Amino acid sequence: MKYFADINVMPMKALLDPQGKAVTGSMKNLGLPEIENVRIGKHITLEIDAESKEAASHKVDEACKKLLCNQIMEFYEFNLREA
Repeated sequence: MKYFADINVMPMKALLDPQGKAVTGSMKNLGLPEIENVRIGKHITLEIDAESKEAASHKVDEACKKLLCNQIMEFYEFNLREA
């Protein structure tokens, strides 16, 4: 069975996010001072062939831990749905 995964990888909240800080500053320059604390991350989509939703979830988790996320500086979360 095919599954789709939507993965969000974000910098850990305790770490400085220079891109987010720059965008936050730009919001003020654009006349949008009410927008604060911007955080910039990655959105990744995957298509997985697996026997079950649990097996697909395990594969996505493994891909995130081994390749897609630097767990020292980032965290991830994902949603899985049938194709």
